[in-house]
Amino acid sequence: MDFKSFIRDVPNFPKDGVLFKDITLLLQNPKALKKTTHALLELLDGQKIDKVVGMESRGFIFGPMLADHLEAGFVPIRKPGKLPSTTLSETYDLEYGTDTLEIHVDGIEKGDRVLIHDDVLATGGTANAACKLIEKLGGEIVQCNFLIELTFLKGISKIQGYSVQSLIKY
Repeated sequence: MDFKSFIRDVPNFPKDGVLFKDITLLLQNPKALKKTTHALLELLDGQKIDKVVGMESRGFIFGPMLADHLEAGFVPIRKPGKLPSTTLSETYDLEYGTDTLEIHVDGIEKGDRVLIHDDVLATGGTANAACKLIEKLGGEIVQCNFLIELTFLKGISKIQGYSVQSLIKY
């Protein structure tokens, strides 16, 4: 399936100069949605996964679907103050400033085999922060898995040493 045909470019969103890759056309098409989920699973090549971690917010779309197919748990990583129980946080650099992500301290157990999923790998800051959180909790990162990779931003350089797979590359 030509997954790129379901990705719409939206210029100047969320700010001027950004060409946003909108996945809503893919999500609206039942056949494309199903084929995308299966293609993301194929990137794992049959590896055993205990937990799928998805980053706020679009990692919450395919993350639970992947977890369901893998018979694994789903663990959300969110912005500060969004998770109701005790959390661990990781602050990371942005182009202009910093941001922080949090995970429940009981979301990952020592030795859990973890798949990290997000919709887009851009600069790699979010993915790197997620990797650090999972490893601090004792998880083993099996793969970082993305629907889209914006290769020109070189985000993969921030998650070197991990298996990284992307379904669509720009």
